[in-house]
Formats: sequence, structure tokens, C-alpha cells
Amino acid sequence: MNLFIIISVSIISILIITGIIYFNLFIRYRNKIKNSESDIDVQLKRRFDLLPNLVEIVKAYASHEKELFEKIATQRSLFTSANTTKEKALSGNIMTGLLKNLFVAVENYPDLLANKSFINLQESLIEIEDTIQMSRRYYNAVVRDYNTSVESFPGILFARISGFRSADFFEIEFLEKETIQVKLS
Repeated sequence: MNLFIIISVSIISILIITGIIYFNLFIRYRNKIKNSESDIDVQLKRRFDLLPNLVEIVKAYASHEKELFEKIATQRSLFTSANTTKEKALSGNIMTGLLKNLFVAVENYPDLLANKSFINLQESLIEIEDTIQMSRRYYNAVVRDYNTSVESFPGILFARISGFRSADFFEIEFLEKETIQVKLS
């Protein structure tokens, strides 16, 4: 009888300790996900804050691109109301497509391509795009690790009990999978 109690207490203790370890692991990953999502938000905001200056410079040279400017302004305001990771990703993807259109339109204006302010803004945008890509990569790596711990055994048992669910990846849409051609000269 004593052996049964010792074995039962040992098993329960192991389960409790394992549960605590997994719960803390899930919390750690959830916080990393929130942090990395915030990093993406900061970079997307930097991109969206840069756009009015870029659009104003382009407007001075390309006044007949009005529809494109309006779409960019509309998308910029939609970004501020995005709440979920999917909404933010979609907003960012749409803006990437609009930026491609903007840079295609800019190629028709050689004077604009030589404008120092435009070149500086374009270089800033390239830097921001690179940082967004790195932030997305980090976010998706954290989500991958989190999802693996939540979906594999024995983590799945503790995840279900604790209410932890898989997180969404920050995915790009098909329109963003094409390479952006930016010419600085």
C-alpha cells in the first residue's frame, strides 16, 4: 500500500512539475510572439509614416497618378484600424503592391529619379522593407517553435488544459511574392 502511495504521489508530482514547465514555456513563447508582432507593427508604421513624404514628392512630378495616391492614402488609414495579425499582414501586403505600382509609375519621371529627397526616402524605404522581412522571419520562427510545443506530445495535453492554441504565421500574399524592382538611378 505504501509503495502504491509513493508511486502515485511521484507520478502526480512529475505531472505537476511537467505541467508547470510547459505552462511557463507557453507563456514565454506567447510573450515572444507578442514582442515580435510589436516589432513588425513598428516597422509597418515606419513604412506607413514614410509614405506621405514619398507621395508628396512623387505628386510634384506625377500629378496624373491621382488614383494611385488615393489608394495609398486609403490603405494607410486602413492599416491604423487593423487589430489582428492577419489584418496587419493583409494591409502590409496590399501596401507592398501599391508601392510596386508607385515605383513603376516613378520610372516614367527621370527628373524625379534624380531628386535627392526622393532618393533618400527610397533608401529609407528599402531599409524598412529589409527590417520588416527580418521581423517577419523572427516572428514566424517564434510561432513555429510555439506551435511545435503546443501541438506535440506531451505539450498538447498541457496546452489543451491551459487553453493555449496554435498561433497564426505572418504570411505574405501572392502579390508580395514577386520581387520588388527598385531603381535608384
